[in-house]
Amino acid sequence: MAAARVLLLLSGRPEPASFARSVCGLLGAGPALGPWPTHCSLQRGRLVLSSRPFPGASARLPLQRPPFCPFAALDQPPRVPGSELPADRGVDLGVAIILQSSDQTVLLTRRTRTLTVSPNLWVPPGGHVELDEELLEGGLRELWEESGLQLPQGQFSWAPLGLWESAYPPRLSWGLPKYHHIVLYLLVISQETQQQLQARIQPNPSEVSALMWLGPDVAAAVAATEDGTETPRLLPQDLPPSILAVELKDGRAQPLVLPMSTLLQTTPATAEDKERVSTGTKFALGLWLQHLGKNNCFCKSSV
Repeated sequence: MAAARVLLLLSGRPEPASFARSVCGLLGAGPALGPWPTHCSLQRGRLVLSSRPFPGASARLPLQRPPFCPFAALDQPPRVPGSELPADRGVDLGVAIILQSSDQTVLLTRRTRTLTVSPNLWVPPGGHVELDEELLEGGLRELWEESGLQLPQGQFSWAPLGLWESAYPPRLSWGLPKYHHIVLYLLVISQETQQQLQARIQPNPSEVSALMWLGPDVAAAVAATEDGTETPRLLPQDLPPSILAVELKDGRAQPLVLPMSTLLQTTPATAEDKERVSTGTKFALGLWLQHLGKNNCFCKSSV
């Protein structure tokens, strides 16, 4: 097995998280929707997670999974015939950057249709963390690789927001999961405005097909459309019918009028690459809004 990226402190010492088991479940998640407060050590290239405080823990973050998480379903007896998952694989570690401009908007990018995992989804910039990388370093590298943005040292602050247990495919009705990640969402607050940041963006067309900036009002509406909940929340009546985004076509950026209904889509029951905001991104937007509302001062300087 490759070097473990996500470890769980279950019986006194860190053990690699198993691909076949729900991380939330192993840490004590019950039938409630969560999230569950989780103690974690943000080490170079890896995470150590526990439901209880432990020496070396550097943060206590909310951990969440979608209501239809396939690993949670597979944890429940009786086992479905043919549902065996590999026992010799671990859980991968990802990091995503919630980039906030000085005028309080955040950047989302749309993954290209040609990607094999989560095509056509709106997500924050992010990806895998290398084994020798600090988690912030890995997130900023992914931000640069996908958007072309490099943030000057001393001109941003940052804070960990939360953890998301991600599967792909996201539902058992799509097929057995082939990928299992814990995604760490990091809030990075730039001293530059949306306009200043946008002027320096050079999207990577092999990964990004469009981008947009969301303000708190629209982000709140998107975060409220939770996947898998039986009673949808009431949305504000004054939402705009569309959002102005930027789309890449034939190597050129051009305006894109994105219907609000697209941003409010939920995960379909059958496998398809319908354009929508990912479930984990909705969770992260909710955490961002909580951070704005509390006006926390625990962000760390980039100096």
